[in-house]
Amino acid sequence: MRGHMPLFRRFRPMASALTLGLLTGLSMSALTPAQADETCASPYMKKITGQEDFVYVWTLGVEGLGDGQDKLVTVDVNPKSKQFGKVIQTLSVGGRNEAHHSDFTDDRAFLWAGGLDTSKIFVFDVKTDPSKPKLVRTINDFVAKSGGVVGPHTIYALPGRMIITGLSNNKDHGGRTALVEYTNEGEYIATYWIPTDADLQGAIKSGQFADGYNYDVRALPRKNLLVTSSFTGWNNYMMDFGKLLTDAEAMKHFGNTVVTWDLHTKTPKKVLDVPGAPLEIRCAWGESHNYCFTTTALTSQIWLIHEDDKGEWQAKSVANIGDPTKVPLPVDISISNDDQRLWVNTFSDGNTRLFDISNPQKPVQIYEKHIGAQVNMVSSSWDGKRLYYSSSLLANWDKKGADNEQFLKLYAWDGKELKQTFAIDFTAAKLGRPHQMRFGAHALYTNVAGKGNGAALAKNP
Repeated sequence: MRGHMPLFRRFRPMASALTLGLLTGLSMSALTPAQADETCASPYMKKITGQEDFVYVWTLGVEGLGDGQDKLVTVDVNPKSKQFGKVIQTLSVGGRNEAHHSDFTDDRAFLWAGGLDTSKIFVFDVKTDPSKPKLVRTINDFVAKSGGVVGPHTIYALPGRMIITGLSNNKDHGGRTALVEYTNEGEYIATYWIPTDADLQGAIKSGQFADGYNYDVRALPRKNLLVTSSFTGWNNYMMDFGKLLTDAEAMKHFGNTVVTWDLHTKTPKKVLDVPGAPLEIRCAWGESHNYCFTTTALTSQIWLIHEDDKGEWQAKSVANIGDPTKVPLPVDISISNDDQRLWVNTFSDGNTRLFDISNPQKPVQIYEKHIGAQVNMVSSSWDGKRLYYSSSLLANWDKKGADNEQFLKLYAWDGKELKQTFAIDFTAAKLGRPHQMRFGAHALYTNVAGKGNGAALAKNP
């Protein structure tokens, strides 16, 4: 694709460093994973602002481990419970689908979870009994209904709707893809293709790239804004990571763009250059804070997507994450509810870093902690006192051998230090590879904040 060869040449030293330093013991994900938690949830969704009762962990099945199937694992995380820190339910969905991301409908009655390989979407009822989710629907025709979109990734709540980012397509399994919209009831509505050089769809191309790639999506309703980022297609994310690093042609095919959209009409407005595979997008909560953050996996940078003085959206690299020459591989990020802090996970070194983003133009790292041999997702409670970490990126990208740690860990944050509260070894428990985490609470469905567990609900901003 146009522009990708120069980009690959620019990143070839990084790929070489990865190959030399990582191929001996791992097959890992430099680039993916994911999204969100209470502080990063859709603004249209009910939020838990007090103590969560449960964490739902969307988990990849591993052949020969337990039943080998993808599953939703429910963990009791209320410290007042006798089952605190214990798995209280596992719900297998059949086969291995490359379980990846999940999210709730706006009323939080249902949890939708996608598979990047099979493109199936599993819908769980989490309202009837939040401690025991039920699989109530499997959407098997996502590819056909969407017009060829493959790999449902981010699943994001709009009012009565779910907007889903695809990572690939069924024609060449490359990165050309789209946004797909469904009703909360699971009925297909429309497909919105990401703009390319050949079809900008009226969008302004502000730089070198218009690659048509996709990854994450977030909304700023007060600005009538959707923002999407970009990653890579099925050919790459289903490949062994060690093989990928040595495949010069494959390394050309990673996204380099962030696109701004009209939230209401779902029409693309502007294509911004953000070279190096921008992944998770996290938007500020403050009413006057018109900006979002993303991180680039290949270049280890924090980028600011912001509205300038003229009301135009721009993209700007504002900080490095660790030492980019060592390729720490930023994956998941989490923003605090006061827009003052940003947690950034780096898969290669297994660390989590905290940045002061009180000046969004100049983030400054203020803390760092090693979580494990590999770490992927981070989910923060609304009050910022609890952070959950999970380990898996993609089945073929996780580290190998002794470094293939698969865990869910809870840490308490006192403003100065992370202190581990509990850890669950998913391999020892024969559960699989834990990927994304979502919070649950009884109070969400009682209309009585705090009933039984001290949870409180926030009104949608």
